[in-house]
Amino acid sequence: MSLSEFVKYLKDIAWGPYMLTLLVCTGVFLSYRVGFIQLTKFRYIMKNTIGKIFEKKQADEGEISPFQAMTTALAATVGTGNIAGVTGAIAIGGPGAVFWMWLSAFFGMVTKYTEVVLAVKYREKNEQGEWVGGPMYYIKNGLGPKFKWLASLFCVLGALAAFGIGNMTQINTIASSMNTLFKSFGFTSGTFTVLGEVIPFTSLIIGVIAALLVALVLFGGIKRIGSVTEMLVPFMALLYVVTAIILIIFNIHLIDDIFIMIIKGAFNADAALGGIFGITIMKTIRNGIGRGVFSNEAGLGSAPMAHASTSETNPIKQGFYGVFEVFMDTIVVCSMTSFVLLCGYLNGVTITWGQSAGAELISLSMGTVYGNQIGSLIIAICISLFALSTLLSWSLYGTRCCEFLFGTRFNVIYQVIFIIFIVVGACAKLDLVWDIADTLNGFMAIPNLIALLGLSNIVVNATKEYFKHN
Repeated sequence: MSLSEFVKYLKDIAWGPYMLTLLVCTGVFLSYRVGFIQLTKFRYIMKNTIGKIFEKKQADEGEISPFQAMTTALAATVGTGNIAGVTGAIAIGGPGAVFWMWLSAFFGMVTKYTEVVLAVKYREKNEQGEWVGGPMYYIKNGLGPKFKWLASLFCVLGALAAFGIGNMTQINTIASSMNTLFKSFGFTSGTFTVLGEVIPFTSLIIGVIAALLVALVLFGGIKRIGSVTEMLVPFMALLYVVTAIILIIFNIHLIDDIFIMIIKGAFNADAALGGIFGITIMKTIRNGIGRGVFSNEAGLGSAPMAHASTSETNPIKQGFYGVFEVFMDTIVVCSMTSFVLLCGYLNGVTITWGQSAGAELISLSMGTVYGNQIGSLIIAICISLFALSTLLSWSLYGTRCCEFLFGTRFNVIYQVIFIIFIVVGACAKLDLVWDIADTLNGFMAIPNLIALLGLSNIVVNATKEYFKHN
């Protein structure tokens, strides 16, 4: 068995039916334990998260506001997967994948809520006076010191996964989408060769620019990261959602057909598409749930590392931002991609069902209203912003994992290596890197889920106590 085949084998385990079932069942169990607050308290949660977006809460040195903590986490979850990943999931699994994506997000809201509550409850101050937390800290401080090995395992996986899922694959997607955009406008770049691969000079330039931008933000610490994501995330989400909504309005007569395709396709993809495409129900479910989990990261343990830096002292209040985060990422942003793609399909954009696809299909779908060049421009800008925000947040996650393992003295070394890999990622072929990153990212969930289930009573009791008085 070659290295590539072995990695794909591990990836099938990390994102296979057993792991996805475990992630969803954890969400179902936690939702039941806290009284399905994502439904019964939804209005209250929205009022106390997005409803307080303009409230300014003073953050001390080493911490950021609750909203900044949420946007830092959302910057990582709203990435290229919300566009290219969702497109691929629907192409492979049919329109019904959207239904299962929604279902996983519904239960994932409480999984993320639980992660955030525990992150704030069990966080610590580091040597630099910053709040640090996440799965490694609620494993160590919640489950107890004898489980520190489990916390360390999470950090090893997280520190390594950051170079792939949060770095090289993101910058490579930016470079690819920008090069495609340049070609659509007739611009051609010179090339150079690395290990037999022909690389456009524009990829190197994009990598260097992105590395400099990330360095400027990253070396400014958690407060600068929070300040940047506070501005970047609302802008990029609004840009994508508004352009998608305009396209949907132009195709409002197709909305009923799209919902019928989604509901029918959730249980019989061929019936929804009016033909025999060989898309099984298991393929539909796996792609829908897998894309939902991969996109919003509920259960993977990454986002709590950002939320732990909040100035909010009440874990429950910060936990509400976890609910909103999943709602925004999957129910709003991923749904926009789904509707745009299916509008494009009903307007003649060809989708080869049952086979993988990427952002080019969304560009073509956008082109049905905006024209092909403008459609490509919109998607290139959105993908670039989404990927850049993910780079910023995962640079923080990787640093926090490294810090837990080796202390703050190694932070700068890790960050310098992370920045160098941005340039490398822009100029590399990443098929194997993507598979390794996916695998490590998936296995991060195991230590985290053990902690969530083991500490669930803490969250349940705190939630009941909070709502007894609110």
